[in-house]
Amino acid sequence: MSGVRAFALPDLGEGLTESELVAWRVAVGDRIELNQIVADVETAKAVVELPSPFAGVITALHAEPGQTIEVGAPLFSCETGEGGPAGESAAGGTDAPGDADADVDPSGEPEREPTLVGYGAAADRGPRRRQRAASRAGAAPAAGAESVGGGASAVSAVVESSRRGDRPRSTPPVRRLARELGIDLETIEGSGERGLITRDDVERAASAERAPATAPSAPRPAAGERPAETRIPIRGVRKHTAAAMVRSAFTAPHVTEFLTVDVTATMELLRGIREDRAFAGHRVTPLAVVAKALCLAAARTPEVNARWDEEQQEIVQFGGVNLGIAAATERGLVVPVIPAADRMPLVELADAIVALAETARAGRTSPAELSGGTISITNIGVFGIDAGTPILNPGEAAILAMGQVRRQPWEYRGEIALREVMTLSLSFDHRLVDGAQGSRFLGDIGRLLHEPGLALTM
Repeated sequence: MSGVRAFALPDLGEGLTESELVAWRVAVGDRIELNQIVADVETAKAVVELPSPFAGVITALHAEPGQTIEVGAPLFSCETGEGGPAGESAAGGTDAPGDADADVDPSGEPEREPTLVGYGAAADRGPRRRQRAASRAGAAPAAGAESVGGGASAVSAVVESSRRGDRPRSTPPVRRLARELGIDLETIEGSGERGLITRDDVERAASAERAPATAPSAPRPAAGERPAETRIPIRGVRKHTAAAMVRSAFTAPHVTEFLTVDVTATMELLRGIREDRAFAGHRVTPLAVVAKALCLAAARTPEVNARWDEEQQEIVQFGGVNLGIAAATERGLVVPVIPAADRMPLVELADAIVALAETARAGRTSPAELSGGTISITNIGVFGIDAGTPILNPGEAAILAMGQVRRQPWEYRGEIALREVMTLSLSFDHRLVDGAQGSRFLGDIGRLLHEPGLALTM
């Protein structure tokens, strides 16, 4: 009987039916441990690290980086030395045909259940299976037990396999870019913190490879001839975002309103917070203040914190604010969510925004963290933009875009003075939100940013 087991791609949640293999963390012949990360896969929402549900030696890898894999399809095979039936799947916890006890370890310990971040407490498979496992374990030692000793050969095998599993330090999006550009990360010296290979490092290496030794001037295209093309596959986050935006734009009737506000008092508040040692270690930004103002204003106009249920023909108003923050990453636009943002004090909300942004930029946002939003903010001001017409996230009634803070001449107390000014752009679904409601909501946010002390009255 063979102890080779196949690991099938598990359901990563949120109704996702497929994933793209970004990179392998192991190679054929490597010895792996329980919960060791074996691969990075990219869903339509996030890059996920897959842990192994068992220990053993990798015997086969069933997919190549860049390949799209259906949920339930085999990802890799592993010799576990358990003497179970060949080809037994470890993803779904189902028994192989003809062996009701295939998911029980010969040692008598039932297989642990996958949690996507590791394999947790052993599942209770019932007394009958425990009894069979105990008798089977007592009958004969597991195949391969002779290799689990303290000998030098076992130690050197582990060292050698870990060497083969080593790889340059980089994030999954950077590894994907390197693969698309045909760049070997082993040849690059990282310029990031502790030698991390960045997107710029990969792009510089690609430019160096493309540049000829003596760069002749490129011939001009003939009349009617198009310039050279670079084709980029539409998949992962980009594919998901494109589909969601088209669905939103052609389903919800969008209305966008604009309001330019004197936010000098808010900026003075932020400068005071930065200088106060009581807030040392906290990064309170204009985005955090706008987010807090949005939460307070949403309580006064609950129509903006709602969704349209087409099937039931109902407007569903939410009892709290799960705030989505749009984040531009190397993988495209993602909108991670801060649950119960309306219950957070300003400093706690600011810390949550900073952590959210760092996780998103590193490509470590989980699918669960990208779900459940009720209303969103996008900060276009970081790109030097004043205003825009943001598209709603599907299932939400409103999205607020905040522009950059500019110092410009402004009427102040009957005179012209240099003030700090910001433009807010609010898009809302006109099926759920009337013009008066949207205007009141936007006006409340503007008043709070103009006079932050008004928050004490709300």
